[in-house]
Order: sequence, then structure tokens, then C-alpha cells
Amino acid sequence: MQIDRQMLLRAVPDLYMPRADEFVASFNMWAMAYGIDNKRKIVHYLAQVFHESGCLRYTTELASGAEYDTGPKAIALGNTPEKDGDGQKYKGRGYIQLTGLANYKAFNASDLCTEDVVKNPGKVAEFPLNQMASMWFWQKKGLNELADKDDGGKMGEDIVRQITKKVNGGQNGIAQRLFYYRRFKKEFGF
Repeated sequence: MQIDRQMLLRAVPDLYMPRADEFVASFNMWAMAYGIDNKRKIVHYLAQVFHESGCLRYTTELASGAEYDTGPKAIALGNTPEKDGDGQKYKGRGYIQLTGLANYKAFNASDLCTEDVVKNPGKVAEFPLNQMASMWFWQKKGLNELADKDDGGKMGEDIVRQITKKVNGGQNGIAQRLFYYRRFKKEFGF
């Protein structure tokens, strides 16, 4: 299933237009390869992406990444526990923020990654890797399978919460994620 700019505009009135066509093109090019191949998966993916990216405004985390440089968060993300700047170097990038050296290494090793993102992590923020890294993360975390459990009824919002936990580690921005879920659900007639 393909998307277009008009679909996005109807669902997200504050869409960041300078990146809209790039997003649509890369989505349509890569969605099938990453298993985002039906309305349920598309609706859930878009709801998460539009929250995480500020309606496509951001492909690099606004925070410095310093909180991922030392301590338990650093270790959980595959960064060193020493204060050496790897938290900043491997901070969140892409439409769904790929974060931490372990994730960068795993994405780098994937068949569809076209750049050495361990050596050049900033490439994850650029077209088309900003979409590919997000879709890779989505697939790797089993989010297609979660989205497929959505029956179009009330359980869908519970699935948004489950997916949010895997994307964000908590429920940050859940009201906006649910808003986008409802808008895209209506747009796609699901």
C-alpha cells in the first residue's frame, strides 16, 4: 500500500512540508522491505513517527545525548560507561530515533544499510537512512507483529501504548501518539 502527501496532510495538519515529499518517497520505497505492508502497520508506524519526529521536523534528537554517555542508560544502549562522548555521538537519529552504539552497529550490519553509520552516525539523520533506520528498528523490535493484533476496535489504543513502550521506553507523548493513531486510522479507513 502506498501513501501520498495529501493523505499525510489530511491526518496531520501541521505536517512539515519541506520534508513531506522525501518522507513519502522513502516510505513507499522501503515499507514493503521492512514488512510495513497493511493498514494496521502503516497506521501504527505513522502515529509513532509523527510524534517522534515532530511531524517530520526533526531527524536528530534535540537533546545533546549526554544522558547516554555514562551510567546504566549508556550500558543499556551499548555505549561505554566512561565519559567519552559516545552518548552524544550515537544519540537519537532518524524518524524513530535510533539511539546507542548497539543499535547503530546492528543497523550497520543489516543488509539494507547503505552507509557505515558507526563511523558516520550523522548519516542516520539524512535521506534515505532516516526512514530506513526507523523501519529497521520497527521491524527489529517486532512492532509489525504488535500492530497486526489491532482489530480496529478499542484494543488498538492499548497496542499504541505497547508500541510506545518499545519505541520510547515509557509513555512519553502518549496523548499525541494516540491522536495521530486516530487520525491515520480514519484516513486509512481502518
